[in-house]
Order: sequence, then structure tokens, then C-alpha cells
Amino acid sequence: MTAVTDQDNGNGNGDSNGGGSGKAAGDTPGRGGDGRWDDGLIARRAASAEADEAGEAAPRAPAEDDAEPQVEAYVPSGGPLPPRLDALRELVGLSRARLDRDTLAEAGRVLDEAAARQRLSSRHTVIAVAGATGSGKSTLFNALAGAPISDTGLRRPTTSQPIACSWTDGAAGLLDRLAVPGRLRRRPHPGPAAFDEALQGLVLVDLPDHDSAATEHRDQVDRVLALVDAVIWVVDPEKYADAALHERYLRPLAGHAEVTFVVLNQTDRLPGEAADLVLDDLRRLLDEDGIALGEHGEPGATVMSLSALTGDGVPELREMVGRFVQDRTAATRRLSADIDAAAARLRPVYVAEGRPGLGERAREEFTDRLAEAVGAAAAGQAAEREWRRNAGRACGTPWLRLWRWYENRGLPGSLDRMGQALTPPEEELTARQRVEQAVRIVADDAADGLPGPWAQAVREAAFNGAKGLPEALDELAVKAGAPGASKRGGGTEAGQAAAPLGAPLGGRPAKPPRPKWWPAAVLAQVSMTLLQIFGGLWLVGQIIGVLEPGLVTPALIMLAGVVGGPLVEWSCAAAIRGPARRYGQDAERRLREAAAGCGRARVLDPVAAELVRYREVRERYVTVTEFSTTGR
Repeated sequence: MTAVTDQDNGNGNGDSNGGGSGKAAGDTPGRGGDGRWDDGLIARRAASAEADEAGEAAPRAPAEDDAEPQVEAYVPSGGPLPPRLDALRELVGLSRARLDRDTLAEAGRVLDEAAARQRLSSRHTVIAVAGATGSGKSTLFNALAGAPISDTGLRRPTTSQPIACSWTDGAAGLLDRLAVPGRLRRRPHPGPAAFDEALQGLVLVDLPDHDSAATEHRDQVDRVLALVDAVIWVVDPEKYADAALHERYLRPLAGHAEVTFVVLNQTDRLPGEAADLVLDDLRRLLDEDGIALGEHGEPGATVMSLSALTGDGVPELREMVGRFVQDRTAATRRLSADIDAAAARLRPVYVAEGRPGLGERAREEFTDRLAEAVGAAAAGQAAEREWRRNAGRACGTPWLRLWRWYENRGLPGSLDRMGQALTPPEEELTARQRVEQAVRIVADDAADGLPGPWAQAVREAAFNGAKGLPEALDELAVKAGAPGASKRGGGTEAGQAAAPLGAPLGGRPAKPPRPKWWPAAVLAQVSMTLLQIFGGLWLVGQIIGVLEPGLVTPALIMLAGVVGGPLVEWSCAAAIRGPARRYGQDAERRLREAAAGCGRARVLDPVAAELVRYREVRERYVTVTEFSTTGR
């Protein structure tokens, strides 16, 4: 006998399709065992009327109009599923620019399937019956439906397309999603199974053999298993340990244990206690697959044994399925398990080892390397020397200044010429390499411990920001006004070719400020020089006879000038040590701060932005996995 579909087509109009391949012996298609037409709702009403006339108390099929309101299959908005879906959606959105499409494909599929399932009926629970060739899944399907809806027999494969049996109306959208054609949609035959209140809302789907020789059959199994709310795996004593079943289906779907039934069928073929031994071994294999077993009230897969042929254990399975259906949480649990599986696959690209980030020590070391590359220390030393040189020019003896001028009056090897010469190309290259090395080290420090894609994003942010960094460092060094910085070794080519780093924006070298006591020192040095000149002239006058002889007085005057000049110069040199050092330190600090600001704006800030983005996606990932029901 074949029941005919009476489904809601989604518009509220009935859609009845006759046909089907399942027939009892001696039946014709579309007719009951007594030759009457059986078309679902009409047949039940006719049977009920005949039972009333015969005085029988036949149970009445619940009409869709007077059915009690059903409990929604999804947890209310305060439950864990909606926040997890929202977090996963945000996670995918924030990661599209950092992760490739293949990495996010599974998460995107889960979001699409979740949205599709939530748009459909929440009053129905779709359970697939899957198994290997000859396991008896079609027989069990018929036993649960109370009618021979799916073909059974010795010829393999018997089931070539999914066949669905819906206990209540309104499941057309779900079956359309499973791509079950209308001619293969059934209703249970009027009887105890059809009117079982616990099964109202059940949609049972008989699948082709998962180990079928036909590739299209296996493809249909894989497609439907990804869409149903739960699955009943039917195994037999011969193939319950089949590697294809465990490695291809049970092990990958270990996180879906709460929506999984594993039934050992054909126990009537096992003598004595053999059924218990096989069932225990099946439990062991499931435990090795990582499937949690629902024992002692704990959540997990339901494992039991029965004989669909003799009916032994079928009522117990029907009762378990009824409680499962009336719980109305199968769809939520399935979606939650799908999210867990997607999150487990994404774990390597979101979970870092240790505590990645850019610490204060790494920032300071980066600043030190930039300061070394830009020559901050050399600039400070040059500024200090410039201060002392100016002091020597102002407070030194004129004869010593004259000698120095003679030595440096424009010879090719003079110190001034050498200081203003361009840095050799190999030193320029060294300075650029120092900048690149500093960027590479800070990028590696920031990316240390990050997952591969995010570590690559951090490095790219650092390297992109470092483009033009040497030129920017020289430009800022010029604005910093560090005297003599242009004479530092290893400077970058931009600063060397443009202007001395100590020059202000106007282009003239900046002169160190003079302390207030310098005029007095200059006056003292002039006095010492005048004494030397006066004493010398006095002696000359005595020698040529113009003046009266007396060598002691002019000699002492001249000696005082000769000794006093160097003494004044030495005193000034001692007095300027502190101010010169402070001036050099200030020049070094300004150049160091300029380099630090440039490096922070071009390298550290982009790197920090990438780290903040990673922390955001990590928080979303934690939300996705926070309410995991599988422990993944």
C-alpha cells in the first residue's frame, strides 16, 4: 500500500501527488490493500467515517486547522544560537580582506544554511534514515511509518532517491530544500503510527545507500545529510565496523552527536548474547570516533539495537524519536553543531600561541634602531663639537686661530670640506639597510605567535608603511635642526643631497647660542693679546734704542699676555664642557624624537591597527565558541 502526499505547497493550497514505488503484495499503485484509493487526508476521513458507522472508536487524525499551536524549534532571542550566528557573520565579514575564500567557505555555508533553515517551518523536525547496502534502513523506515512506503528487497540498490514521509502538513518548504520530488513525498498510513501525538511534526527521509556503487546515490546522501536536522544511522552486524562509514561520516560528524541515532539492526540474526557483544563493540568504535554517547542522562548520540523485520525494539526507537521531535530543539542543536564544526576548522587562523602584540620594549628597540639609522648619536656628537669649535673661535688665542685657518684654508683634505662631502654610496646603502632591518625586526616581533594570515597582514602593514621611510626621516631630521647632522656617517641619501640635517628650513646652518659670559672671555682674550703686542713693541723699541733699556718690565707684560691667552682659552674650554654636552644631547633627542614620530606614524600605527583588527576577530571567534555544545 502506498500513501499519497497531502502537502502544503507554501501558499496554503493543497498539493496531492499520487504514485510511489512502495507496494504491498497484491496491491495496485494508489490503492489500499482492499482495493480502495488511499490519498492521505481523504482516506483518513473515509476510514474514520466507516469506523464510526461500525461502532469502532477509530482515532481521528488531527486537522491542520484545529491543531494546537506548536512550540518554535529555535531558542528565543536570549538563547546562545542567535549571538553565535551574529558573531560568526561578523567574523566572516571582518576576515574577508585577510583570509582567502576557501578558508571562509565552510563558515559561509553554515550561515547560508542557518538562514535558509530559519526561514522554513519551525514545527517540523527532519530526520534522515541512512545506512549501507543491505543494512535494513528502508525496512526500519517502513516500520516507523507504519506502512511499506519505501521499497525493500534483495535487489541492490533498492532506494535510488530520497523518499520522505511527513506526519503533518506544512513541510513542503523543507522538502523542497532537500530536493525531494513531489512524487516521493508520503504521509503515514492511518493507524497508530500516523496518529501518534509524539510524532506530529516529524519528517522522515529514507536515503539511498551511502556505499552504493552509483556515484549519484552517494552524492545525494552527502547533500541531504548536510541539510537535515538529525540522522538515524542503521548498521547491521556485518558492516557496523565498515571503515567507509566511520571515516567518511561518523568521525567527521562527531560533533553532531546530540542529533545522531545509531541503530544496530537485524539482531534477530544474532544468537544468544551476541547482539549485546556486537552492540558493546559498536559503542567502542563510536567512542574511538570521538562521538559522545548519551548515557547516564548525559547529552550525546543514542545507541540501541533492534530488529526492524520482527519489530523487536522498534516501539522503543519510535518513543525516543517522539521525545526528540517534541523537544523541538533538533534544528537548533544541528545548527549549533555546524557552527562548532566551522569554528574548529577556523581555529588555526584565529587562535594565536601565547600573547601576540607590540610591547613597550619592542617599540623602544624600534626607536633605538631608527635613531641609529638616522645618525642621532652622531648628530649629537657633531653638535657638541660645533659648540666647542665656536667657543674655540671666540675664546681662543688669535695666533692659534690663524694657524688653524692656514691649515684649513681650502685644502682638498680639510675637515670642513670632508664634513660637507656627500656620504659614499656604500654608507648610504648601509643606512637604508638599517631602516629596513629595524622595520623587519619590529614586524616579526608584532607577528610573533599570530596565526599565519594575520602575521602576514601585520608584516605587510609594516613594510608598506616603511616605503619612503628613509627619505621621511631625513626630512624630519632637517626640521629638527640638529647642527652638524649632515656630517654623520651612514646618513640617507635624501638628507645628504638636500641640505645639512642641522640646517633650518631657510637653508642656513644653525649656530649654537653663546652663553652670557662669552663677551667677558673674549674681552679677556683680547686683553691678553694686547698685552703681548704691547710688551713685544716695548722690547722692540728698547732694542732699536727708541726707548730706555729695561727688559724686565716689558718681558713680564709680554709673558703675562702669552701665558694668559692660553689660560683664558683653557678656562673657556673647561667651562663649555657641560653646556656643549647638553647641547649635543638636546640635538640627539630632537633627532631621535623626529625619527620616533616618523616611525610611529608610518610603521607602528599601521601595525597596531592590524593587531586591533585581529583582537576584534578573536573576540568574535570567542563568542562563536563560547556556547559550544561539543566542547570544540
